[in-house]
Amino acid sequence: MPLTTETGHGRAHDREILRLAIPAFGALVAEPLFLLTDSVIVGHLPDPALGALGVASAALSALVGLCVFLAYATTAAVARRRGAGDVRQAMRQGMDGLWLAAIIGLAVSVACWPLAPFIVHLFGATGQLAAQAVTYLRISLLGTPGMLLVLAGTGVLRGLQDTRTPLAVSVASFGLNGLLNIWFVLGLGWGIAGSAWGTVVAQSLAAATYLALVVRTARAHGASLLPDLAGVRAAGAAGFALVVRTACLQAVLLVATSLATRMGDDQIGAHTIAARIWTFLAFALDAIAIAGQAITGRALGAGDAAGARAATRRMVMWGIGCGVVFCAAVLLARPLVPALFDAHAEAAAELLAVLWPVALLQPIAGVVFVLDGVLIGAGDQRYLAWAGLWTTLAYLPFAAVAGTLVALWLALGVWMAARLVTLALRAYGTAWMVTGASRTAA
Repeated sequence: MPLTTETGHGRAHDREILRLAIPAFGALVAEPLFLLTDSVIVGHLPDPALGALGVASAALSALVGLCVFLAYATTAAVARRRGAGDVRQAMRQGMDGLWLAAIIGLAVSVACWPLAPFIVHLFGATGQLAAQAVTYLRISLLGTPGMLLVLAGTGVLRGLQDTRTPLAVSVASFGLNGLLNIWFVLGLGWGIAGSAWGTVVAQSLAAATYLALVVRTARAHGASLLPDLAGVRAAGAAGFALVVRTACLQAVLLVATSLATRMGDDQIGAHTIAARIWTFLAFALDAIAIAGQAITGRALGAGDAAGARAATRRMVMWGIGCGVVFCAAVLLARPLVPALFDAHAEAAAELLAVLWPVALLQPIAGVVFVLDGVLIGAGDQRYLAWAGLWTTLAYLPFAAVAGTLVALWLALGVWMAARLVTLALRAYGTAWMVTGASRTAA
């Protein structure tokens, strides 16, 4: 291939990656801002309201986090059908994803409502703290169907190569959530219950917006709005493997937090700050992964395996580049971080030490996030589930013997390296490059 042609293709890939990734990053950042806004407003209430919010939000985030497959699997399925030129069937699969989200959301709400005190107790909450946490959690559970419909609706639009609309919906929901929380909590004096109701209303309206958009598109292409039981079961089966993958990710992070807590107050304080920095940078890398899901699914659906391979190479380059930039940014900001978070001397020393592995792991994370997104877009969820189990097992022995916070983050580095190896080996091969409108049929 002539150099000018290859360069032209690379630039085309760059434009498409940026077109999808930049709005996706904005939408991803908007999500944690919900919790940040709630924390700022609830912080004006007497203790232990803020602690109760933290406990209930952690429980709710864990529940909803396991259902992120509703966005990822739906993106891959819709993108593949769209790439094959069958938009009607793409919307049919999108509707199946929405029905599955509604079913799971209702089931989670009904099942967890009576279990709310037990769930809160698992986080060690007692007394008034536990009572307020149960109040917040139970009200928030009413919005679970809406939260999951937002995930599925986002997946449908991403599969259609539209990441701008989810950004607009996220920004609008964030703004509405803030206004409602101020009104309900401070204006009407509903306390922590008002914060929960504000978020439920905002999320439910976002879900209604996605429903309207997806239903309108489905009707325009002649897709049925009724549930297809076979399609819903297929979506659930594809999602189960992603649940295993996500559970492994959460298990690693929970183990790290638990071990840091046992090391002492300074260590858990430094770990929490480092984890927040890591999470924020992960949003940017995950935005490229989301672009990878959409681009890979569409290319393979169109039968363009070579295009999927070329786009993967380009996205890996973007991942490495972003990782190097983030590494440099963390190292440059490192002396300023302790003061920014008002860390005292002992915690600051721990934080300054642990920011070294946080920074140096960024280039590896860039490749890992991109390849993870590519394989999700290819519908290679079963491999990702098994890889998640093996990499978690590789991490646990190193975490168990970590006696310092730096050693614990080096154990996380072992985990990231194991993920890099398993994902790179798979991406280098061809088993994931199944073309056609349906991976199963192919």
